[in-house]
Amino acid sequence: MARLVFGMNMSLDGYVDHLAFSPDPALFAYFIEQTRNTSGSIYGRGLYEVMRYWDGDEWDQDHPTMDLRAFAEAWRAMPKWVASRSLKEVGPNATLIGHELEAAVRRLKAEREGEIEVGGPKLAASLAMLGLIDEYHIFLHPVVLGGGDPFFAGVQPKLRLTGSERIGAAAIRLTYVPA
Repeated sequence: MARLVFGMNMSLDGYVDHLAFSPDPALFAYFIEQTRNTSGSIYGRGLYEVMRYWDGDEWDQDHPTMDLRAFAEAWRAMPKWVASRSLKEVGPNATLIGHELEAAVRRLKAEREGEIEVGGPKLAASLAMLGLIDEYHIFLHPVVLGGGDPFFAGVQPKLRLTGSERIGAAAIRLTYVPA
């Protein structure tokens, strides 16, 4: 049975914003390996549309480095499921989940092994309310944003710390499970 893991970069004041700060090279290398080893990712519409950047080749024209290529290859190879009622189609190696989110996610957890990443705070909140999130990974950065999308969007789960790890020069991964 697969485990659902919600993990994102987060500011010290609890917000996620991929435009306000980004991973350093060590954390980016960590994300490449994580993406290679995951059983797949479930995205909400908003984050999926941001991540579709990796389906194209614009990244290669702007920043032709080996790390970006490695991430793009890993992301393209990873199975993806997209929870959206508004999208009519999704890109390569992705499956659209429409109205039956809970049933679809329970089926994925039962049929797969390993970790399935959850992408997007709103989607994670919905899945947490259903008791489906098994683990939270907070990649904490020394940045204060003062506003934005909160990591915990509309949900306040009771959590227990199970681990911490410094990754690179600035980020700390905190691992929590539901208490």
